Amino acid sequence: MQHIYRTQPESFIELAEILKAIAHPQRLCIVKTLCEKDHLNVGDMQHCLGEAQATVSQHLIRLKAAKIITGKREGTNIYYSIIDERARNLVKAVINEYFSDEE
Repeated sequence: MQHIYRTQPESFIELAEILKAIAHPQRLCIVKTLCEKDHLNVGDMQHCLGEAQATVSQHLIRLKAAKIITGKREGTNIYYSIIDERARNLVKAVINEYFSDEE
């Protein structure tokens, strides 16, 4: 069954791809943390997430493939930051809405 989009199908497709990329608790946490900290290396994220470096790296690969984040090498470290402002705004909105009642 083919879906018919009446307005701007490309926009829905792009949004769906962003949502798929961040629709995992660890990746959502990575993007949320990058929204707050601007740039982090794998070690920082590993400590924050409580996951093995290999696990964090796999999630970073997925986010990079979706062109949500990028990495910049500084010496022996790679620092990651968000490059897709739509993803940043989406995560901020969802996090703010979801956690708005918590103190």
